[in-house]
Amino acid sequence: MTNIAQTYRLGDREVARIGYGAMQLAGPGVFGPPADETRAIQVLRDAIEAGVRHIDTSDFYGPHITNKLINKALHPYPQDLIIVTKIGARRDAQGGWLPAFTPAELTRAVEDNLRHLGLEQLEVVNLRCMFDVHQPAEGSLAPQLEALIALQSRGLIRHIGLSNVTARQVEEAQRMTPIACVQNLYNLASRQDDALIDTLAAQGIAYVPFFPLGGFTPLQSDRLNDVARTLNATPMQVALAWLLQRSPNILLIPGTSSPAHLKENLAASELVLTEDVVGVLNNIGA
Repeated sequence: MTNIAQTYRLGDREVARIGYGAMQLAGPGVFGPPADETRAIQVLRDAIEAGVRHIDTSDFYGPHITNKLINKALHPYPQDLIIVTKIGARRDAQGGWLPAFTPAELTRAVEDNLRHLGLEQLEVVNLRCMFDVHQPAEGSLAPQLEALIALQSRGLIRHIGLSNVTARQVEEAQRMTPIACVQNLYNLASRQDDALIDTLAAQGIAYVPFFPLGGFTPLQSDRLNDVARTLNATPMQVALAWLLQRSPNILLIPGTSSPAHLKENLAASELVLTEDVVGVLNNIGA
C-alpha cells in the first residue's frame, strides 16, 4: 500500500491536498452566470465546512462571476483560507479566450481580482502563459514577471505562481523570483509533465494539475472503470486518488457545481491504491 500525505506546502502555508476549483460555478463554457446561484453558493460553503482551504479561481471565469460568488458566499474569509487566482487572459463578447498579457493588463487584472474578491492582498497569483491560448508555448516571461514582482513589492500579492508553462519557462522564472506553484494540464491520460512534477517535488514546490479529470472531455477508460468497480469507487475518485499518489507535491482542485459531487471528490483522499492497481492505471496514458 502507498500512504497519501494529507497536506502540502503552498507558498509558505500548509493546505489539504484536495482543494476546490471554482471554474464550474460560472455558466456553460465558463461564461455568464450559473444556472442556480443558490446552489453555487452552497457548494462553496460546503467546501469550507468540509475542510477545504485552497480555492482556485480567476476573474476571467464568467468573467468576474466566480470571484463575486466567492465573495458573497465566504466573506469574511477564514484566516487559513488560501485563494489562488490566475491572470493573463480575458474573454470576448462571445466567451472566447484572448490574451491579456501586457504588464498594464496584468496590473489591472490583479486590481480587479482584489476588488471582486474583497481582498487587500492576493495570497497567490498564477501568471498564465498566453503565447498559445490552449497549450504551453516557449517564449520569455520576463516582462510579465517583472510586472508581478512590482505588484508584489507594493503588497498586492504575496506569492507568484505559473500556469500553462514549459519547464524552460519555470527555470527562467525561478532565476527572477521564487515560484510558489505551477498549474498545468495533467491527468491519468495526459502525462507530459512527469519530469517537471518530479523536479518541482525535489524543490518542495506544489504542482496543481488543471483538468485533473479530463476537463470538458472527461476521462474515458475501460481499465479505469474496471479498477473503480473493484474498489467500490467511481472512476473519477480513482483518477483523483492516482494523482494524489503520483507525487506528494500534487495539490488537486477538482471543480463542481454540485454539493453531492463535491463530497464525492473530497472522499477520493481516503482511497488508497495498491502498487498493482497503480501499475494498471499507469498504462492508461502510455
